[in-house]
Amino acid sequence: MNKMLIQVFGFLISTFGWFFVSCTVGMDYWRISYIGGQGGSWIIKAAWYWSTLWRDCYVDTSDVTNCRDYDIMWVVRPGSRAEQGSIQAVRALLLVGMFLGLFAAMFCFVGMDCTYIGGGKKTKCKILLIGTVLHFAGGLTCLAAFCLFTSRLGTAVFTRMNNSRLLRYYIGPPVFFGLIGSGCIILGSVLYAVTLYSVLTANRETDISPSRKYIAPKTYKSQKKGQTLYNRDDAASTQTMSSSQVSRSSIILADGDSFV
Repeated sequence: MNKMLIQVFGFLISTFGWFFVSCTVGMDYWRISYIGGQGGSWIIKAAWYWSTLWRDCYVDTSDVTNCRDYDIMWVVRPGSRAEQGSIQAVRALLLVGMFLGLFAAMFCFVGMDCTYIGGGKKTKCKILLIGTVLHFAGGLTCLAAFCLFTSRLGTAVFTRMNNSRLLRYYIGPPVFFGLIGSGCIILGSVLYAVTLYSVLTANRETDISPSRKYIAPKTYKSQKKGQTLYNRDDAASTQTMSSSQVSRSSIILADGDSFV
């Protein structure tokens, strides 16, 4: 598949994931509990208790909603200290994850091949790598937040089963939306990583230095019988040396005859 097409799919999937996670922060019905059906008509005496990360609410059959907002943004006073600590941890993890996702979306948008900003190819790959890491870290942070909320809620439900007077809350739709959104964010970061892996492997293959040119060693033919080791130049030099010696000897003999 084309690298640009994979990056576009990764951008769309991760963007939808962050949209789901961002919507869950402001959604109602994170946990739900209802009371009714005892001692008379279920319709008349039914009531629902639900809460979010920011407030607790109560709704009866007359469709009147009574809510109590938490006093301070970072201070929660639910029934137990364990729930208080878990809600604060979920808030912190979600806010940190959304903060990372904001920068991750910007970096990935600049580093994609279909955009004409961000510099050269190597620079865009580095920017996309930073965005991929931020996407993955933000997705894991949001996933940890929803898993923490679910585990604390499940623990509270199982511990209160023996006491019928205490409310037992159940998981609401925002938690499921958040889990799906976190999975989409992680999937988008994986798609980005696939394109980066293909680019890095391609650069590694092209960066290998070309091998040196092979030079065959010189071979010498074996000498046949009667074949001299001198070549033509050597024969010519020996011939000139012999002729010069003959000429010298003839001059010496001529000088001896003239003396006699």
